[in-house]
Amino acid sequence: MNASLTLRLWGVRGSIPSPGPATARYGGNTPCISLEIGDEKCLVLDAGTGIRNLGRHLISNNSQIYVLLTHEHWDHIQGFPFFAPIYQKNRRMVTFPVERGMDMLCSLINQMDGAHFPVTSDQLPSVQDCYQGDPMEFLNSEGFKIKRHRTNHPGKCFGYRVEAAGHSVVFMPDNEIHPPGKQWTSIQELADFCHGADVLLHDGQFVLPDFPLKRGWGHSLVSEACELAAMAEVKHLVLFHHDPERTDDDLDKIQAECRAWFAKHYPNTQVSVAFEGMTFKW
Repeated sequence: MNASLTLRLWGVRGSIPSPGPATARYGGNTPCISLEIGDEKCLVLDAGTGIRNLGRHLISNNSQIYVLLTHEHWDHIQGFPFFAPIYQKNRRMVTFPVERGMDMLCSLINQMDGAHFPVTSDQLPSVQDCYQGDPMEFLNSEGFKIKRHRTNHPGKCFGYRVEAAGHSVVFMPDNEIHPPGKQWTSIQELADFCHGADVLLHDGQFVLPDFPLKRGWGHSLVSEACELAAMAEVKHLVLFHHDPERTDDDLDKIQAECRAWFAKHYPNTQVSVAFEGMTFKW
């Protein structure tokens, strides 16, 4: 597709929402980003609490909506029942199931069961299509150039690379680059997948004092995310999935330290700490 590409960040926090004065600048909503190709199609990656504000953005247009998950942990699905377009009559959207053993489960809709949320899925006025085939094949047929790569995270979790308008975005919010146990992918394989991306949104939940307690929890050290970005020669690393205990002042410090490191060692790579409302347009 030759149309423009717009990347917007709606939720950048990991694990659990963390609203409050100490997180107001970077935001406390859990993961959700959107990739809009022109005015006609919007690919939503993850449906954390950030998707509520995305819904306000989308409710006034008629773009086709596709919602794709990296995995089904609570912080990546819990915002979907508050996504305004699902309450629009006849609004069509495509969601994709997750693999759990031999089953294909539509976690976004299944959580609306009356027990976990008062509105059940059969009461929604929108038209939900949970596509049961290969999501990569389907999205490519819809005009998205997209591929996925398994990450090192408990449960089955993927990162995605989307290319459009001559640019590329990689989204890997949950990934422990050097896990102590089972390793699904090596840092070299990750670097190959991310190589040359215009923007790499990568898990940077932990800093060294968080270890060893949280090693093996499925998230990377900030320093490991920087190492990966340097190996992959990405243009802009965006540190994502902030720990719920990390304050705005903490994130300011992380960003300053990372920028100094890249300026000294890899000056062709920019680095930023993700914040709600962060936008890239091409």
